[in-house]
Amino acid sequence: MSTSSRTASAAAFSVRDPLPPAVGWVGLAAVWLVSPLLDTWAVGTLGGLACIAAIIVFCSAGVVRQAEALARRLGDPLGTLVLTLSVVCIEVALIAAVMLGPGDHATVARDSVMAVSMIILNLVIGLALVIGGVRHGPLLRHRAGVAGYLVMLVVLAFTTFALPALIGTDGVFPPVAAAIVAVATACLYALFLALQTGRRAGDFREVEPLALELTAPARPATPAGPAAEAQPGAGPGTAADRREPLLRLGLLVATLVPIVLLAHRMAPLLDTTLDRLGAPAALSGLLIAVIVFLPESITTLRAARNAEIQRVSNLCHGALVSTLGLTVPVVLAIGILSHQRVVLAAAPVDLLLLGVTLVLAASSLARRRVGALHGAAHLVLFVLYAIALVA
Repeated sequence: MSTSSRTASAAAFSVRDPLPPAVGWVGLAAVWLVSPLLDTWAVGTLGGLACIAAIIVFCSAGVVRQAEALARRLGDPLGTLVLTLSVVCIEVALIAAVMLGPGDHATVARDSVMAVSMIILNLVIGLALVIGGVRHGPLLRHRAGVAGYLVMLVVLAFTTFALPALIGTDGVFPPVAAAIVAVATACLYALFLALQTGRRAGDFREVEPLALELTAPARPATPAGPAAEAQPGAGPGTAADRREPLLRLGLLVATLVPIVLLAHRMAPLLDTTLDRLGAPAALSGLLIAVIVFLPESITTLRAARNAEIQRVSNLCHGALVSTLGLTVPVVLAIGILSHQRVVLAAAPVDLLLLGVTLVLAASSLARRRVGALHGAAHLVLFVLYAIALVA
């Protein structure tokens, strides 16, 4: 192997990569050993919750690191899809652990998914547009790709948050309706993925400014930024380079497993802590959303700093579409199989804020360029959501 090849390989895979799964498994063993103390002491319960949450966040960052590396190998949109699906797996694990734990958690899925929606659409995208707009000026992106995301979000958000109040009882789908909605939502998401990774893949890649000025259809530009470093089949053809994706996939799975097991232990601690603090039930959903999407949010802001605005859209809109298209069907299936109530209908104020958010996103879609002003408007909407959450 040449010197340049060895350097590139070293940059691609480092000794830090096995650290998150190691921390996850060691942390899981430690939590199992001190588990009796976590349940008996108030200070131990709060400290245990904080430690478990910190381990999950650290391991989630490791998952994001491996998924980003795979994204560089696969290119967008397939690479970003690996990242969003990995994050959704963590979210499903946390929500399922809370649902199947002790106590009544009929609203945890609704609270978590609504919190995820407002954090992604307003806080993260708002910060990304402000950072990218201030640093680079107006930013260009594929309007067709963003429009595809928004079409999915409108339908999935209505099905998740509004429809249960219209055809259900106390915001809960009837069992037959829940099964039909779960299957229909999953099928719609599968069709979207087929188009996103197939014939419409060019709509989700970074484009050069000139490409947006041309009226005639043009061949999609090569993805900008990290995703451009390695397209499918690109890079050195050595056996080590061919093994790297498999190694990273193995590390990703090895990091996800302790996260799932730690989530099962964190659920009762979270429930106990919130009860002792007298905090609103919706706060558990917000905490889950923050824990799950913190590492991916950092990745999104880094992309905005590099003016990769289409990657920002793929990460944020793609994550939310995956949440509504995958998490909600899984939660409904868990509710049916475990005979639990799954309350999905949102409060009127949350529906109004989400509707205004989607209208704002659609109105900015009419422009070829987005910037700091659009981001500031999204940030204001997130502040209003936070006020409504604690009011």
